[in-house]
Amino acid sequence: MKLLPIKPTIKFSDLEKIDVRVGTIEKVEDVEKSDKLVRLIVNFGDFTRKILVGMEKERQNIQEIVGKQALFVVNLEPRQMMGELSEGMVFDIGYANGITPVLSLPEKPVPDGVSVG
Repeated sequence: MKLLPIKPTIKFSDLEKIDVRVGTIEKVEDVEKSDKLVRLIVNFGDFTRKILVGMEKERQNIQEIVGKQALFVVNLEPRQMMGELSEGMVFDIGYANGITPVLSLPEKPVPDGVSVG
């Protein structure tokens, strides 16, 4: 594992711009023509999002994350990936450090859509 330097200091008001919420992963689907991307269908209580993530090769059985709650950024500008629109970003732990990433999970179940912070 590689340890990374601390990023530059930001203002608290910058952090408040990021909308992080808990969502339940309802489905994990393959993305055609990609050996890395999968499509997550995530329930945030009063809305559902399609979020593309590059975790196909990070797990032996990608379906093991179905039903798990995780943290997601829900106010990112939608992004085209492999011809599909991704409507958010999952928070995972470890990718930038060169280890197999894991999901950021609440310590116990909470209502879908709950905000972080």
